[in-house]
Amino acid sequence: MGLRSRFNLVLTVVFVLGLVVSGFISYDLLIRNAREEIIRSAELMIEAARAIRSYTVQQVRPELSDRLSEVFLPQTVPAYAATETLHRLPEEYNDFVYKEASLNPTNPRNRATDWEADLVHAFENDPELKVLSGERSTPNGTSMYIAAPIRITNEACLSCHSTPDVAPPTLVSQYGDSNGFGWKLNQVVAAQVVSVPTALPLAKAERAFYTFLISLCGVFIVLYVVLNVMLGRMIVKPISDMSGAADEISTGNFEIPEFQGKGKDEIARLAVSFNRMRRSLEQAMKMIE
Repeated sequence: MGLRSRFNLVLTVVFVLGLVVSGFISYDLLIRNAREEIIRSAELMIEAARAIRSYTVQQVRPELSDRLSEVFLPQTVPAYAATETLHRLPEEYNDFVYKEASLNPTNPRNRATDWEADLVHAFENDPELKVLSGERSTPNGTSMYIAAPIRITNEACLSCHSTPDVAPPTLVSQYGDSNGFGWKLNQVVAAQVVSVPTALPLAKAERAFYTFLISLCGVFIVLYVVLNVMLGRMIVKPISDMSGAADEISTGNFEIPEFQGKGKDEIARLAVSFNRMRRSLEQAMKMIE
């Protein structure tokens, strides 16, 4: 096996080992970063929902309260405003699902499922608990979620949720008098839940991972070509020329020109030594003759 072949073999083995190690490390890092990005986006959605709810209670509802005696306007309900607004987010957020899950909702679509009810109970049992996050299995695969409690801190909310007799008649007519009542001040009545399939962060991580691998392979190919060109011009060719010259000299042909040792590297010193050996051998041959 020639010098170039051995060099390329070692270079390839080192690259493959480096690719495998960096692949494992980078994939794990990309997965974790993708998950963290999803959590940050979900947290931002929850904060946006809180802002929408606050805006609805403080500015939208007072302006439309007079009309509630004539017709029920869901736009005055904070949960409706937040949910409808977040459902209109750009396409890149289509996989995010926002829900205000309640054990006793006015609107049936907000009724908590079993796992959402567990979140609400957890917030009820621990007043200091601000956020819950994790993963759960669904028929469509694993899903990530983040949840925050909805606590009644504004007495204005009780005007619709204390008892049916004080609630707007149009609201009772719309949803009935069995659900969404009996709420109390400072009570946890629901949980803001944002869920997203884990396929989304995995897909993002895999795209970034394959881009990284392709880039790494591209860098290796460039380095492979450059190193082989340098190896050929700086090492392989000079040594091959010296080997050919040595063959000629061994047959008594001293007509070949001397090598020009340029620089101070090992090849240049080898060329100087070869020329000195050639001259010594030539003189010895002349003395024998």
